[in-house]
Amino acid sequence: MKRFVFVSLLAALSSLSPARGGEVDISANLEAQVRAFWQTPAWVGQDDSALQPSIISTTEIRWYNDAGNQRAAFIPHLRWDATDTERNLVDLKEAYWAFEGDDYEVLIGANTVFWGVTESVHLVDIVNQTDLAGDIDGEDKLGQPMVSLVLQRDWGEITAFVLPYFRERTFAGADGGFRPPVPVDTDNALYESSSKERHVDFALRYSHYIGDIDVGLSAFSGTSREPRLVPAADGTSLLPLYDQIDQFGVDLQYTKDAWLWKLEAIARDGATESFAAAVGGVEYTMYQVAESSADVGLLLEYQYDGRSELEPLTIADNDVFVATRLAFNDVQDTAVLAGVSYDTDTGETFFNIEAERRFGDDWFGELRVRAFSGAEPGDNTYFLAKDDYVQISLARYF
Repeated sequence: MKRFVFVSLLAALSSLSPARGGEVDISANLEAQVRAFWQTPAWVGQDDSALQPSIISTTEIRWYNDAGNQRAAFIPHLRWDATDTERNLVDLKEAYWAFEGDDYEVLIGANTVFWGVTESVHLVDIVNQTDLAGDIDGEDKLGQPMVSLVLQRDWGEITAFVLPYFRERTFAGADGGFRPPVPVDTDNALYESSSKERHVDFALRYSHYIGDIDVGLSAFSGTSREPRLVPAADGTSLLPLYDQIDQFGVDLQYTKDAWLWKLEAIARDGATESFAAAVGGVEYTMYQVAESSADVGLLLEYQYDGRSELEPLTIADNDVFVATRLAFNDVQDTAVLAGVSYDTDTGETFFNIEAERRFGDDWFGELRVRAFSGAEPGDNTYFLAKDDYVQISLARYF
C-alpha cells in the first residue's frame, strides 16, 4: 500500500504541475469532533471517559486541463483520536488522473465510488472498504486503488473496474467504543486468497434510465469487504477473515411527483453459502409545509438479509426503518434526519438523529444522537448496548 500511495502521489502531483497549464482548485477543512457517552462501558479495557475528542482534516487539490478532457485529484484525509489509537487514520480518498474522450473515460489511481439508492442500508455499494472506526453507520469509506473505464452509449453507461489492492476494514481498538467483548486484531488479518491484500478484484456496473426509473446492475468478484470475525488461538482477540466472494446486485429508483420508490437487492456466493438480501421502500416529500420554505420527507424501508450466522455479521436482517427528513431550505442549509430501525424478530431498536447547519461562509456544525435498546445476550446489537452517545462536530472550511 505504501508503494501505491507513493506512485499515486507522484502521478497526481505531476498532473497538477503548473507547466501543464489548466486550473488548480485547492480547498481544505479542519474539524473538531467530540463524542459524549453517558453509560459505563460494557467491556473490559474500554476507556470510561465520558468525553472522547478527535481532530479530522481533509484537503482537496483538483486540477483540470485547458482542453477540459483531463483532470486529477489529490485528497488526503487525516484523523487523530485522543482515546482510541485505532481510529487514527491517514488515507487517500482520491489520488488519480483521468482522461475523458467523446464517449469514454479512463481513470488511474485511488478513488471513492458510491453505488446505491436507499437510505438505511447500501447493499450494492461494494467497491470501497468501510471505515468502521470512523463511524458505525457504514457511510465512511476508504479510498480504493483502481483502474476504471467508463463507456457511455445511448443504451446506457458501463463502468469496468480493476481493483489491484485490497483495503482492510478499520475497527475500534481495545480502548474504543462500538467494539465486541474482545477487541478486533487488525494487525493479523486472515485471507482465503494466498495473494492476501494483493489479490486483484473486478467489478462491473451498468446504469441507465427508462422513463422515470433509474436502473443499476452490478457484478463483483474478489475479496469480500465484509470480514468474518474468528477467535484468535489464545482467545484474547478476534481476527478479521476476508473471503473470496461473487456478488450480483440491482438498484432501482422510481420517481413520480413527490414519491421516490427505492430498491437494492443482491445475490452473493459468500464464504460458506449463497444468500440473497434486499432493502426497499418509499420516500414521500411534502414541499413548503405550512407555507414556509421547509420540506418534510417521510421515509419507510424494510431490510431483509438471508445470510446465516456463519457469514459476516449484519444487523439489518429483518428490520423496519422509519424516518423523517426536514430540510429548512434556508441560507444556512439547515437539515435534520431522525429515524429508528426496529428488528421485527428480536425487538432490537436503533435510534438516530442527525442535524447539520452552516454558520457564515466558513463554518459547519453537525449534531448526532444515537442510542440502542431492546437487545438481549446473543442478539446482533447486544455488544452496542452501552454505546449510546451524542456527537458534536464543528468544521472550519478554507
